[in-house]
Amino acid sequence: MTKERSFFVCQQCGITQPKWSGKCPGCDSWNSLTEETLTQSPFVKSSKQRRASHVTFETLDEQTPEAPRFFSGVTEFDRVCGGGIVPGSVLLVGGDPGIGKSTLLLQVAARLSQERPCYYISGEEAVEQVRARAIRLGVTNSSLKLASATQIQDIIAALETKATPLVIIDSIQTMYLEGLDSVPGSVSQVRASTHELIRLAKKSQMSIIMVGHVTKEGVIAGPRVLEHMVDTVLYFEGERGHQFRILRAVKNRFGPTDEIGVFEMTQQGLMEVPNPSALFLSERHQHVSGSAVFAGIEGTRPVLVEIQALVAQSSPGTPRRAVIGWDSGRLAMVLAVLETRCGIQFTQRDIYLNVAGGLRIVEPAADLAVSAALVSALYNVPLPSDAIFCGEIGLSGEVRSIGQMEPRLKEAAKLGFKKAYIPEKRGAKSIGDLVDFPFILKEKNFLGDMITDFLPEDHAPLREASYA
Repeated sequence: MTKERSFFVCQQCGITQPKWSGKCPGCDSWNSLTEETLTQSPFVKSSKQRRASHVTFETLDEQTPEAPRFFSGVTEFDRVCGGGIVPGSVLLVGGDPGIGKSTLLLQVAARLSQERPCYYISGEEAVEQVRARAIRLGVTNSSLKLASATQIQDIIAALETKATPLVIIDSIQTMYLEGLDSVPGSVSQVRASTHELIRLAKKSQMSIIMVGHVTKEGVIAGPRVLEHMVDTVLYFEGERGHQFRILRAVKNRFGPTDEIGVFEMTQQGLMEVPNPSALFLSERHQHVSGSAVFAGIEGTRPVLVEIQALVAQSSPGTPRRAVIGWDSGRLAMVLAVLETRCGIQFTQRDIYLNVAGGLRIVEPAADLAVSAALVSALYNVPLPSDAIFCGEIGLSGEVRSIGQMEPRLKEAAKLGFKKAYIPEKRGAKSIGDLVDFPFILKEKNFLGDMITDFLPEDHAPLREASYA
């Protein structure tokens, strides 16, 4: 005879409560607690009855061999995974609906199936629908195996006899485990299904890639513990109006985090972009005000992107601030520094800021490029077309030093840039003394001095600033 225990689980944060309440005490979300029933057999041994096993401890100086990897054939995907897929690892790929998650993974599995067994299990689409997508992508000549299933026990039973394959689960929110009295996609089902797949991957050394739905806030749906359970978490980013797609690693136990892979969406599927900087700057118009080139770092890769700004006269009322690809709070801080420390007024003016190409920048080093684009747009003075800008701005108006300056300048030199507006390296030799670059380096300590350098004298109404 079985025992049933009922409890309430928050569908946002996964916290459990013995009673229902309108507001979750863990994440303060409303109407997110749903009732679930856990059935437990009385024959299951308790923790006290369980036989203890011996735990072995090791020291830090033990030799650990490097994890083996195999390549998928998609270079940008392998880069984000840390140099290839590790056998026995579990990857979670999230992204907005229609962004291209299933398309990318179908291409990866089709290429990899030429070397090892690959299985694509879809819980959202029928086999015919997956096959129709494969025809459109031109990958029907591969030996990829397709199936449509949602029951975890059946999937594990079918895969246990296979020889270390690559398995794609599309998606984890459609899978369910018998014995849990809850619908697929609930916190209990997602957590239990993921746990069973991880056990299978570690036991048989097969690699599993799971697709995860995202919420309207842009995070993977289900309990937050889901991202902690897997080895690698990848987010697929991009705007519907842009053809570029960014695959970003936010967690990787076998490689660097914040690594990105760049793809271009075409009628034949997702095409790799080996040189993102050249592609992001391919449609850039020179000698246009409000345009600055930022030399950024995404993971281990230097990327040059164009930052565009437009400053327009505002109608009576609150000025509009529209930002795409950057943090709106950081824009407010940069505007406050320009007004307070440099005497450049943006009051009663609408400001529009855009990172061209659909890339989202989170690096503070973009402050200087944003400031240059804003001032250039305000006075309608084009910035030097062969110059890059990178530096963090402090609240007292100083331009702070940033890391990894050498790869930024190397990437800019390959694309033909000749000037670099960068912070002066205090307390050590400047970057110009450390490395030999064909650059005219504009190294300044303060934002006001930097702006005065690239604006003509009659367009630089800067007053004396009192720096801390």
